[in-house]
Amino acid sequence: MERRKNLTILILALVLVFFVGQRASASSIVGWGGQVVGVDLSGRFTEIAAGEEHSLALKEDGSIVAWGGNSYGQCEVPSPNSSFIAIAAGMGHSLGLKEDGSIVAWGWNDDGQCDIPSPNSGFTAIAAGSRHSLGLKEDGSIVTWGGNHYGQCEVPLPNSGFIAIAAGLYHSLGLKENGSIVAWGYNISGQCDIPSPNSGFTAISAGGHHSLGLKEVGSIIAWGYNDDGQCNIPSPNSGFTAISAGLKHNLGLKEDGSIVAWGRNYHGECDIPLPNSGFTAISAGGYHNLDLKEDGSLIAWGWNVQGQCNFPSPNSGFTAIAATGGYNLGLKADGSIVGWGGDYDFQYDIPSLNSGFINISIGRLHSLGLKEDGSIVAWGGNWDGQCDIPEPNSGFTAIAAGEDHSLGLKQDGSIVAWGDNSYGQCDIPEPNSGFIAIAAGTGFWSSYSLGLKADGSIVAWGNNEYGQCNIPWPNSGFAAITAGRRYSLAIREDGSIVAWGYNDYGQCNVPLPNNGFTAIAAGGSHSLGLKEDGSLIAWGGNWAGQCDIPSPNSGFIAIAAGGEHSLGIKQVCGYALVGDMNDDCKVDFADFALMAANWLVDCEGDPGNPACVLK
Repeated sequence: MERRKNLTILILALVLVFFVGQRASASSIVGWGGQVVGVDLSGRFTEIAAGEEHSLALKEDGSIVAWGGNSYGQCEVPSPNSSFIAIAAGMGHSLGLKEDGSIVAWGWNDDGQCDIPSPNSGFTAIAAGSRHSLGLKEDGSIVTWGGNHYGQCEVPLPNSGFIAIAAGLYHSLGLKENGSIVAWGYNISGQCDIPSPNSGFTAISAGGHHSLGLKEVGSIIAWGYNDDGQCNIPSPNSGFTAISAGLKHNLGLKEDGSIVAWGRNYHGECDIPLPNSGFTAISAGGYHNLDLKEDGSLIAWGWNVQGQCNFPSPNSGFTAIAATGGYNLGLKADGSIVGWGGDYDFQYDIPSLNSGFINISIGRLHSLGLKEDGSIVAWGGNWDGQCDIPEPNSGFTAIAAGEDHSLGLKQDGSIVAWGDNSYGQCDIPEPNSGFIAIAAGTGFWSSYSLGLKADGSIVAWGNNEYGQCNIPWPNSGFAAITAGRRYSLAIREDGSIVAWGYNDYGQCNVPLPNNGFTAIAAGGSHSLGLKEDGSLIAWGGNWAGQCDIPSPNSGFIAIAAGGEHSLGIKQVCGYALVGDMNDDCKVDFADFALMAANWLVDCEGDPGNPACVLK
């Protein structure tokens, strides 16, 4: 009977091979390392916390979502990611308070700011400063840990009767049951000198070198450093229900659900998005803000240096990716470009008519897009003319954006170069012909260029301080090239990788076995290689987790390496297909062979065997 069932399965699978073929597939982006992007921000949130360059949001189900700067792992929430009731974000570390009164800490720990003192229990509130942390106990006492260079961890006596805590850059605040505030730590700007009368306070917040207190009458008191007007409360100073102090700016939440912002506005951190209504919670970070709406949704604005305000959605339909120090580009199947991460010089503010693109490239602070008509579009930093495409702007087949220069490959095999030429990176060696691929060094001191010839040889020119232009022997048989920060990678026709140039973090030490590679990516100090089987290999600098490939390490079809982060495009099957045993988005003889090899198994004794269970 079981054999008959298995035989039926085999026949069905064979029919599917010929009549179903393959299922629709899409492509989503996976990111890891120095930036966390593309997180799922659906559902309802109950609390928010903005750090210097990263963001935290607490979900109704007690899980934490983290995104933005991740250089210290501050966005990598430890498992189990559940049962949290409060969150706090510091400069490079994060805190989460559990239902059982214990604290979880992760991220930057150079001063012990993540080393929670024992016993780790009985906490009711948390606060994260620059390099120190605070925890409020059920008995009204405060526990401190981390950096104490300015006495920010030395709670004044008596250490009792506290109902709220706040941590600034290097100072701390505690609110007493009687409505008075206690301050300690760095006081160079008077941020610990509470104005008189010190009474009637209901909430506190600590900024960079200034402090805020909310009075029971709904007015705000501010004191400390005031170089950007962060202590000048806008009028009318009334009707406030919540306060939040950033590095040099502040937010105040009004009774009517609107937000008031004041202080430094260099990065739009005080430009509240419209409509300014329906807000229930506020959080001011270093240079950006997070705010919670009545419906549980999030609003973010301000500086976007690490992608802390950008959530690319939907994360599907990508065909190419590009990454550099702090920002990314993704090319969609419909020919449009999506950008996220740092936007120092508007390098991901894609020009109008965002369509018809077939390729993308990112330089240090500028971007290039190749159109299907063979023209190039450039945007971002242009101080050296790296965005001024020479005429005629037509007939291009490939692009490469470098540190401050750009390259374009013409249909006739010649290269056009423009932008900074301080190191001769725009002086293409003669003969300027026969090229089939180009690459340009990115990052600081990476002013060099590479060109791959049709005969498999590589030509290099420009800055050669670290030997990045010294092509290893034999200079032949190459099939692909890429340029990183002062080092270069190339794939040979046999699938092996050759690396040369700067090797301070081992980014040129290709792991063994060195074979089967189909694509390469060179970042700031780390390298990526894509294998024929869709898996990735990473090597080099890994201080931000840029080489820690997420599981499952399979199904990748494209890669990109940034300064401290990595991106990969995954093939995602559109729907579950009956008979697709190896999850390759199709039913073929490989699936049939898998069934055939096991068709005699005992399905009752081994019901999970692929030969017994069709998906």
